[in-house]
Amino acid sequence: MSAHLAENTASPSTTDADLDARAVQATLAASRALMGVMARSMASVLDQITLPQFRVLVLLSTSGALRTGALAERSGVHASTLTRTADRLVRGGWVRRLENPLSRREVLIELTDAGAALVREVTERRAAEAAEILSRLSPEGREQVLAGFEAFATAAAEPTPQDLLVLGA
Repeated sequence: MSAHLAENTASPSTTDADLDARAVQATLAASRALMGVMARSMASVLDQITLPQFRVLVLLSTSGALRTGALAERSGVHASTLTRTADRLVRGGWVRRLENPLSRREVLIELTDAGAALVREVTERRAAEAAEILSRLSPEGREQVLAGFEAFATAAAEPTPQDLLVLGA
């Protein structure tokens, strides 16, 4: 029997295991590359804001103004920790506190124009680098990346706030 024929008659589990191992290694390599993109997109603002603070700005940019307790819950931190973070963000001009018009006892945290601009700046830098990387691929390669990332994102689902705590996010 030729080597080629022997290769094709390998057990399906061996082939599946090899495929799984290669997929894991490719995923780890891609995650390192994406972490590099993320780090480079944040590098110019880290002298102004920390990663956990930036995470709060991103949450506010996607959800609008939130009650302090709701923002703490979505951030995965204790309310007192969020209050201290919000204090720093208010001093930096990134967010403002507002009285909740529906309940005067509640305080809302809202992104300022400066905070929205910072989120937009970092996001645009990240998107530009991703676009530049993808431009190095053929159209077929970009289709494969699209299909792969869509499938992976669906299988992985969004991380919970607790998942992100280890990153300080």
